[in-house]
Amino acid sequence: VQLQACGGGSVQAGGSLSLSCTVSGRRASEYGVGWFRQVPRKEREFVAAIKWSGDSPLYADSVQDRFTISRDTAKNTVFLRMDGLKPEDTAVYYCAAPHTTNTDYTSWRWYQHWGRGTQVTVRG
Repeated sequence: VQLQACGGGSVQAGGSLSLSCTVSGRRASEYGVGWFRQVPRKEREFVAAIKWSGDSPLYADSVQDRFTISRDTAKNTVFLRMDGLKPEDTAVYYCAAPHTTNTDYTSWRWYQHWGRGTQVTVRG
């Protein structure tokens, strides 16, 4: 299973970016996909996740109502739309896939497969 994230960049506060995560080796819908982010010297932080069923997406409180996770099953791709970006959203963003549906989607420890990160920088 491989995941490839792209779409990061630099944007002014209040702006928007969209990230995409293409999954190969399995269907993106098979176990779901999560997004996490990390800044230096801090633990990887949950951002959003879409379960294998596709219903009830999960969001961290810090991004609720600003970020939207979605997927295109035909393209085996999961998207993270980020609106109203804040400087504190600056981080390296990772997409990941668990290896079971019996998963705590909010904990990075439950994810087995990780893509390379993509940098998101929000200028204040």
